[in-house]
Amino acid sequence: MSDHDIQNDRASHDAFFALHHGLPRQGPGSDATTRRLLALAGPLPERPRVLDLGCGPGRSALLLAAEAHAEVTAVDTHEPFLDELRAAAAARGLGGSVRAVREDMGALPFPDGSFDLVWAESSVFVLGFDRALAEWRRLLAPGGTLVLTDCVWTTDAPAPEARAFWDEHGPLRTVGELSAAAVGAGYHVLGAFTQPDGDWDEYYVPLAAHADAADTSLPGMAGAVAGARAEIALRRAHGGDYGYAGLVLRPADPRWPTRPERDTDHGAVREVTAAAFGSPAEADLVDALRADPDAWLPGLSVVAEAPDGTVAAHALITRCRVGGAPAAALAPVSVAPEHQRAGAGQAVVRAALDAARLAGERLVLVLGHPEYYPRFGFARASEYGIQPGFEVPDEAMMALVLDGSGPVPAGTIAYPAAFGV
Repeated sequence: MSDHDIQNDRASHDAFFALHHGLPRQGPGSDATTRRLLALAGPLPERPRVLDLGCGPGRSALLLAAEAHAEVTAVDTHEPFLDELRAAAAARGLGGSVRAVREDMGALPFPDGSFDLVWAESSVFVLGFDRALAEWRRLLAPGGTLVLTDCVWTTDAPAPEARAFWDEHGPLRTVGELSAAAVGAGYHVLGAFTQPDGDWDEYYVPLAAHADAADTSLPGMAGAVAGARAEIALRRAHGGDYGYAGLVLRPADPRWPTRPERDTDHGAVREVTAAAFGSPAEADLVDALRADPDAWLPGLSVVAEAPDGTVAAHALITRCRVGGAPAAALAPVSVAPEHQRAGAGQAVVRAALDAARLAGERLVLVLGHPEYYPRFGFARASEYGIQPGFEVPDEAMMALVLDGSGPVPAGTIAYPAAFGV
């Protein structure tokens, strides 16, 4: 590369950051989306340790420090962004809760297990989704959570202009493909959703104003402005083809490997189910559901293995209907008595929900303990206008929306005949 090329590259780099200086955020997002991601992460320690990677001017870092009472280590490579964050934290009385450090997210110096949350809104593209999942896992404390947002396709047939742009800037995947990659990398998906269109306005409206006010006579600035305007124009023309998505992930518990049941597991599943419930009734239910082609969903009968390879726990998801629309029912969930209260149940339920998500199921229902199932994201079914056809405590009938891209069906739950209700 010639000296002239180096100077042009430096001018383009400097102009890009000058154009973005002072923006409230450096990618699509909003405070509402940050809060939604935080809620999906579930209960946190009283003073959670958060690593915010690619923090930019720190909009998310400030919210996490203020609302989650977190100790935030905010990382970026651009010192002026970090200066903005330090000043904003001090102005809000959060100087003792936010530490802004200049580091490369691809070569982080922090010890293993240092953080309860690793957070990366609009920045994982720098490293790449798959590499980030592999390299950042070590930073999480036991039970810790990884929160990411990334650009995704929202259609199977994007316009050629949109595909050409994103293929050049980094090929996109769908939310489902990212979820599958996360599960394949050894994570559970606690939540995944496409962000609202307003999140793009939070980024592009201020950026467009900066572009209009920029002095294009400065070295590199004309190119930076042209690039920003082209990106905004592409979104205006083809915004229905792509979007931003949030994913909340947690490493699977290595003590309890999970997998779909095999034909050779039927006897062990029956034994575990009967032992867990103290009678053969639920084991008979599993056998009856397995024999019902209208109820059985391939791949959604999941087992967790004990260290000796035997079946320690089992979770089953079968077809039901809500107001005539397809839905899925989680039942029964069984853990061998000798493995109860050791994490096997949570592992097998999360694996079954992952399998349902990847199979395209949108809604899962469970009738169960209201102090247990909310940890997986279940809420009262009545909040969605869903009710069973028999009397149960309202708090015990719960629903989990796996795909919120469309309306959630409402009405009465119709279970498979084997349930006898």
